[in-house]
Amino acid sequence: MDPKSGFNSLTKTFHSLRPPVNLPREDTPLSVTEYAFSLRANLPWPDSVAFINPLTAQRLFYSDFIQKTNSLAAYLQRVIKLSKNDVAFVLSPNSVQVPILYFSLLSLGVVVSPANPVSTEYEISRLVQLSKPVIAFATSSTVHKLPKLKHQTILIDSPEFYSVMMNSKHQLDPVRVSQSDLAAILYSSGTTGQVKGVMLTHRNLTAQVAISCSFWQQRESPAVMLYTMPYFHIFGFFYCLRSVALSEIVVVMERFDMKKMLKAVEEFRVTHTALTPPVVVAMSKGGLTEGYDLSSLEGVLCGAAPLGKDVIAAFSSRFPKLELVQGYGLTESAGSIFRTVGPEECKHWGSAGRISGGIDSKIVDPETGEALPPLRVGELWLRGPTIMKVYFKLQLGDHISSGAGYIGDTGATSETLLKDGWMRTGDLCYIGEDGFLFVVDRLKELIKYKGYQVAPVELEQLLLSHPDIADAAVIPYPDEEAGQVPMAFVVRQPQSSLNQAQIMDFVAKQVAPYKKIRRVAFVNSIPKSPSGKILRKNLRKVAVQLGLHLGCEFLIS
Repeated sequence: MDPKSGFNSLTKTFHSLRPPVNLPREDTPLSVTEYAFSLRANLPWPDSVAFINPLTAQRLFYSDFIQKTNSLAAYLQRVIKLSKNDVAFVLSPNSVQVPILYFSLLSLGVVVSPANPVSTEYEISRLVQLSKPVIAFATSSTVHKLPKLKHQTILIDSPEFYSVMMNSKHQLDPVRVSQSDLAAILYSSGTTGQVKGVMLTHRNLTAQVAISCSFWQQRESPAVMLYTMPYFHIFGFFYCLRSVALSEIVVVMERFDMKKMLKAVEEFRVTHTALTPPVVVAMSKGGLTEGYDLSSLEGVLCGAAPLGKDVIAAFSSRFPKLELVQGYGLTESAGSIFRTVGPEECKHWGSAGRISGGIDSKIVDPETGEALPPLRVGELWLRGPTIMKVYFKLQLGDHISSGAGYIGDTGATSETLLKDGWMRTGDLCYIGEDGFLFVVDRLKELIKYKGYQVAPVELEQLLLSHPDIADAAVIPYPDEEAGQVPMAFVVRQPQSSLNQAQIMDFVAKQVAPYKKIRRVAFVNSIPKSPSGKILRKNLRKVAVQLGLHLGCEFLIS
């Protein structure tokens, strides 16, 4: 194995260069909540603040969090009669009640299946068909979207729910949860197709928590973490577990607002926050952060999509003392599995970092299936304990279990999960000679111009380096002669008079002729998933439906 890249020339596999992660034995009965609490018990803060509501400044201590979790779990077990392997659908914006609900359900062996609260009734019906929940938890603003289930929907913002959390008269019977048991069904963002339900086990989440905690540095006081990501997304779902394991103080924002976020950082002396790429881009430009005391911030974690070097340079220039951590992960991998650690690794601008301990990867030529060495671009394959529920073995060979991969979608599962535990990511990447991952683009989103392959991300990063561009997205647009041409959707900075010719000229001067932008549309916003991924399929539909002409301007909400 190459000690610099981790590449094994015999197996054509990249192995982690990080220290091994100490995981519990697979056959040990253990829920991810038990594991998180066990790690927290070893920290020097027995009863620190757990959660803060920035609107009310109300603080919930860990002793209260544990009491409320147990009280709610006893009520759900004894009164509602929820039992192991039941599925609970959760439709709620971020709040302090959500982590309490998650921990209560997971401790009972109930499968948690959270969804975006802004989803429509039609979208929710599709998710319910996939996960088949017996009960739903919602708020007074989302409950009307839910169908009738076996048990009546419970409102987590109701006085009754608060009462149950405060003091349940029932005794909790401990539940034996195996690490192989299903813990959660999370929904992929559907950036390239129909939304899929990703099945994650307690082992998957336990391994992810263990990996994340292996990077922990000893501190004099708990880190103060500001959540801007939604709890229904793998980013927020995982951090809910991680923060308890590390006894972090979590400031929970109901929904993202830039000014409220900056105010919360100042007021609660936030040390770390996780942001999506659009927020990092916004903070690196203009005077949005002026007038706020952000001196408490030590680090910012950014994932979901690659950041261009120009954006990182602008952000680092504005915040020179901040550690900008980049990572790569998927819902299917239970969160981040590549990341930068420490100030030296964070200097590898544009990289998603090195692979975590216990995870293997391959870079595979999508046409030939050949595993490639460092610096060669191909599809990223992953294998390890965080990868969504995978194959089981039969004497006749490898078969897909009905409880593996994507729920109710054996076709998508068979395309993604391969023999020997490998998972195809659908992302075009390369790994450098020093083991750092660089994401090129989504395999299915490459633009095919006269036989050449054009990566939208490369053009988007170039566009975002222009001072008059606030946001941008690039898609393939059908063309009789070329097959497809790169088309840019651009959000101009306020008061900017930037026109299509100037944009096309700006790009043309910096790229090969086949990569030039051939069409431009000005829009008010770029449609994105909750994690910040550009929803290119939405833009493709709009472009084709409207039969766009050059210079067309319209609103995409």
